[in-house]
Amino acid sequence: MDTNKITAGTIARTIVLLLALVNQCLSMAGIQVIPIADEDINTLVTTLWTVIAAIVAWWKNNSFTRAARDGDAVMRQEKAA
Repeated sequence: MDTNKITAGTIARTIVLLLALVNQCLSMAGIQVIPIADEDINTLVTTLWTVIAAIVAWWKNNSFTRAARDGDAVMRQEKAA
């Protein structure tokens, strides 16, 4: 793997940061590029929170039954060996 290449993630994060900085500077100048109401922000934050929580809960191994917890213990023992 070539370690000298810039990753797509680095480029995407830089673009998002630049857009946020430009938007912030324009906002400070009184120019509203992305008009967002307070209720829109509240809806966006709560929706993101719910989506992230749902993805994490879905991704993780949620062992509720005794058999599942016993299986997890066996799995940990096998991984440790």
